[in-house]
Amino acid sequence: MSDQSPLPLTLKGKIVVQFGGTGLLGPALISALGAAGATVVIASRNRASLDDIVARERAAGADVHPEEADPQSEPSLLALRDRVLAKYGRVDGMVYNSAARPMKSMNDDLAAWKASMDANATGFIAAVRTFGNAMAEKKSGSIVNIASMYGTVGMNPFLYEGTSMSAAPDYFFHKGGMVNVTRYLASYYGTSNVRVNVVSPGGIYNPSKPQAAAFLERYAKMTPLGRMADAREIGGPVVFLLSDAASYVTGANLLVDGGYTAK
Repeated sequence: MSDQSPLPLTLKGKIVVQFGGTGLLGPALISALGAAGATVVIASRNRASLDDIVARERAAGADVHPEEADPQSEPSLLALRDRVLAKYGRVDGMVYNSAARPMKSMNDDLAAWKASMDANATGFIAAVRTFGNAMAEKKSGSIVNIASMYGTVGMNPFLYEGTSMSAAPDYFFHKGGMVNVTRYLASYYGTSNVRVNVVSPGGIYNPSKPQAAAFLERYAKMTPLGRMADAREIGGPVVFLLSDAASYVTGANLLVDGGYTAK
């Protein structure tokens, strides 16, 4: 008779490297990983920017460790990999949440577009390759990339009418690219028992700097669940994909958007 015991939905004992620990989503992901039992290595260009987050998570009992690393520098990434392997002997998971927003509108100078590609395309693939290869050598691991529902659908200008908010084209380019290159990576690393998936959140409410009232009202009407996401609601799907409970899931784009793209 085959084993019928459930696979564990936990990260206890796993070493997970997260790129992008600040901003609206980063701290919530760190909290989710820590609460699930992972040892979390937080990689940031500015290690000091993580001080408050690390202090809060350690006070809550999480095992978190800040590290300085620049995704746009391959030597920096390789040095981080070597430090992690020297300390822990392996990497079990990686979350890529790092992003830059140098482009603000369609007609920005092309220098902004190029800067965005350096950070959001080249930096992304450099980080994934560095840690994906390390996991492949151990024949085990899981990578979760953080994209956006805007990697799946286009912009709706109506949402932004009458507000100072906007949506720049580079964001759609690199989030759409992230979704599809995740499928490539799942195929590439699958033979080494490394899974690669992408989580695509919908809009996330910013309680410290709320979005425009008109935007919030329109967004709610266009979303079956009638509201924007809480950043904490993205962590659960990420934990699932990193865990052994998702051991047969790879190449998937998990939309966490309140149903926005379902209609």
